[in-house]
Amino acid sequence: MGVRQRVIDYSRGDGLRWFWLFYRLRKAAKSRLFRDIFTFFMSRSAHRHGGYIGPDTVFQGIPSLPHGLHGVFISRYAVIGKDCRIYQNVTIGEVNGKAPVIGDGCLIGAGAVIVGDIRLGDRVRIGAGTVVSADVAEGSTVVAQPPRVIERKETAWENPLSRAEPGSSWTEAI
Repeated sequence: MGVRQRVIDYSRGDGLRWFWLFYRLRKAAKSRLFRDIFTFFMSRSAHRHGGYIGPDTVFQGIPSLPHGLHGVFISRYAVIGKDCRIYQNVTIGEVNGKAPVIGDGCLIGAGAVIVGDIRLGDRVRIGAGTVVSADVAEGSTVVAQPPRVIERKETAWENPLSRAEPGSSWTEAI
C-alpha cells in the first residue's frame, strides 16, 4: 500500500493496519503474557475504530471492511472465511457460546445480524438489515422480508396551515 492510500485510510479512520498486526501477533504468541498484551492492544484498536472483534475470532483471510470497523461486532467464537466483505453495523453474534461459521467469498450487507450455531456456505450474500438465524446454502442470497403494515389507525390528520385565513400570517394558525 502506497503512502497516499495510507494517508487516505488514516484520515477516514479506516487504517486498520495496527489492528491486523496485533491480531497476527496474538495468534502467534506462545506466552500467555504476550497474548494478553496483544489482546489489549487489539481490543483498543478495534474500540478506537468503533467496533469489536473477539480475541478468539478465527479469520481465514483478512476480510474487506469498506467502512472500517464502524459498528461491527464479531463474536469471539465466530469463524470468518477468506475474501469476505463486511459492511458497517454488522453483528455476528453467539448464542450459548456458539457462533456462525461464515464461508469464503461472502458479502454481509450493512446492519445485518447473523446469530447462533449456523453455517453460511461459500459465496453467500446477506442483504442489508437481514437477520439470519438458520443455515444458508452455498451461493444463496438472503434479504429481509418486505415491509408490511401491522396496524393502521384511521385518524384524520389536519394540516395546521389549513386553518389560516387568507391574508393572515401562517404562524398565527399554529
